[in-house]
Amino acid sequence: MAKSKMNIDTLYNSFLGSTGVTTDSRKIEVGALFFALHGASFDGNDYAIAALEQGASAAVIDREDILEANPDYAERLILVDDTLQALQALAQEHRRRLAIPIIAIAGSNGKTTTKELVSRVLAEKFEVSTTKGNLNNHIGVPLTLLSMTEATEFGVVEMGASAQGEIALLCSIAEPNYGILTNIGLSHLEGFGGVEGIRKGKGELFDHLDQNGGRAFVAEEDKVLCEMACEREDLAVEYYSRSIGEGFRSNLTGDYNRYNIAAAVEIGRYFGVADERIAEAILSFSPDNNRSQAVKTERNQLVVDCYNANPSSMEVALDNIATMEAEHKVLILGDMLELGKWSEEAHCNILRKADKVAAKIILVGGEFAKAFVAVGEGLQAEYTLYPTTAEALIALDNEPISGALVLLKGSRGIKLEQLIERL
Repeated sequence: MAKSKMNIDTLYNSFLGSTGVTTDSRKIEVGALFFALHGASFDGNDYAIAALEQGASAAVIDREDILEANPDYAERLILVDDTLQALQALAQEHRRRLAIPIIAIAGSNGKTTTKELVSRVLAEKFEVSTTKGNLNNHIGVPLTLLSMTEATEFGVVEMGASAQGEIALLCSIAEPNYGILTNIGLSHLEGFGGVEGIRKGKGELFDHLDQNGGRAFVAEEDKVLCEMACEREDLAVEYYSRSIGEGFRSNLTGDYNRYNIAAAVEIGRYFGVADERIAEAILSFSPDNNRSQAVKTERNQLVVDCYNANPSSMEVALDNIATMEAEHKVLILGDMLELGKWSEEAHCNILRKADKVAAKIILVGGEFAKAFVAVGEGLQAEYTLYPTTAEALIALDNEPISGALVLLKGSRGIKLEQLIERL
């Protein structure tokens, strides 16, 4: 390539001539287009030549010294101002050229489950491309869009955010025609700056739809979401009831998942998927990612919901376990992270609620330890505290739990899933 900054048409032509996009130089497929992203502790530019040597068709870089030091690779090095911005611009261009309907799924809790259900339902009628795993951020959304092909008829894109402005950015890249907010809960309080910040940040999806002629799907029982929809006068809205999910069997545990199921039913019906096909699609989904996952072991019945945790999701998990019949219930609760100045109050509130649900409670992490000191005298259950999951593992080896219904709920950083094999 010439030693000049690439325009979007040139970059797009390189993309079309590739076998796909990658940002990991350790997993290069022959013919892939490598983007040299960088962060606080790494610089993908340093691995651009290695990526080419492993078979990448080209490497997108933003350091001119790489180009100058490797003249033999000049034809396969694409110099841009910023590799992340180039990745996002390429994804936006690809989305526009595909010109397919895209539905964005955002919210505080239940995004991934709803995404999986909606994708399966729509796949009964369309060729669907969707977010893989948890690729829902400023890098993951572009990669999701770039994985779509000319065969794709419908895109389902999960959007995650931990601060205001992030959903707006993702919408500017993906340009969704449709959207659904699963709920407005108390997640990432620190990043959003409080409850109102969460509402404003998540509401950026509705803002985009409102300003671009899009349509939102809103659960009529959710007063907050209904208020947010009404605040945007030009927003087209399809209201639906949680009750439309009744009668559809699933492999999900927890009454709160009825909202996720209802969303999939509503969207499927809106796009003309027959109810019998919707039912088959919903039943085909079995969670295996530590989200609302029922696990039967030789000794216990587990409810594994430890992919993430915030005050809202923790409360509904406790409400769910409270309704389940079992002679012996054990709660294993890990810290809820990223709550900032709201952390101690939130953990104290969860302890008070948990105390009414089970007689035995295991707490993992420093935040719950602080909360226990604050409210411990008023609690009735039997409590055991561990600073880390590793120490809880050792304790469970010495004092195994048997014959119990066990809830594992905590933020992903606590890694409570490591305890499953001990239960």
